[in-house]
Amino acid sequence: MIVVINKFKVCILFLLLTVTVANAQQDSQYTNYMYNTINVNPAYAGSRGVMSLFGMHRNQWVGLDGAPMTNVASINTPINNSNVGLGISFVNDRIGPSDENAISVDISYTIPISETYKLSFGVKGTANLLNVDYTKLNIYDPTDVQFQNNIDNRFSPNIGAGVYLHSDKLYAGISAPNFLETEHYDDNAFATAKERMHYYLIGGYVFDLSPSIKFKPAFLTKVVSGAPLQLDLTANFMFNEKFVLGAAWRWDAAVSGLAGFQVNENWMIGYAYDAETTKLANYNSGSHEIFLRYEFKGKKEKVVSPRFF
Repeated sequence: MIVVINKFKVCILFLLLTVTVANAQQDSQYTNYMYNTINVNPAYAGSRGVMSLFGMHRNQWVGLDGAPMTNVASINTPINNSNVGLGISFVNDRIGPSDENAISVDISYTIPISETYKLSFGVKGTANLLNVDYTKLNIYDPTDVQFQNNIDNRFSPNIGAGVYLHSDKLYAGISAPNFLETEHYDDNAFATAKERMHYYLIGGYVFDLSPSIKFKPAFLTKVVSGAPLQLDLTANFMFNEKFVLGAAWRWDAAVSGLAGFQVNENWMIGYAYDAETTKLANYNSGSHEIFLRYEFKGKKEKVVSPRFF
């Protein structure tokens, strides 16, 4: 059986991610992970002390037909004056003929462990819906029964958990947002794409270099069985508590440039560009990522020095 997708390069992309040779499917990757922590660690919910709205769009490997495109929307908030935090997030992933939607609910509980540090514990519940439209493929044999029926709204639940240590200067967390391993194409004998358990380790620290310049190194490590280790290292600088410029390196994958602007006490906007360092760079013009964050800060919740996370 032969599956051919336009321009051959999409065939490589789709086959690598969904058919037999790729039996471990990775979660979406983000260059601005330090602002999007809620998607990988449920203990983050409510940690900023105010209601926070977040939206992100990532267009990966521009110019490569069928390349991944991810949209994220989330809200998280502390509950009144309690130690409980609540978060709700939505993620839409599109790659080739597949379209997956995930809706998650996060609940956290925070314990002060000193005057400076807090430790949060969180749990995540997720509902996934998968669609695959085989009509988007050029099929070698149109009569092949394997491609006669599309996959429509295939439901799979999941649960996860995380721990998050944080202060005004430091954060560190470990999490596994999806405990359950799901076989999406298990009724097609020729292809089995499994969602493996992902382990995330994230951290960062803010250094005051001068009254007007802050520096924050950060990292994100993702480990999943059957896929290469992913390590992101980032160095961001904030100038006059308004402008953010930085660079990042994704191990054996890409280098990135980051920029952000704290418009006012409520609004922040950010952008990242990834340039591939692998042979895949011959088939695309890089990846673009943009995010927007709004926080409901009143007089009591004003943050004198805006955080990076």
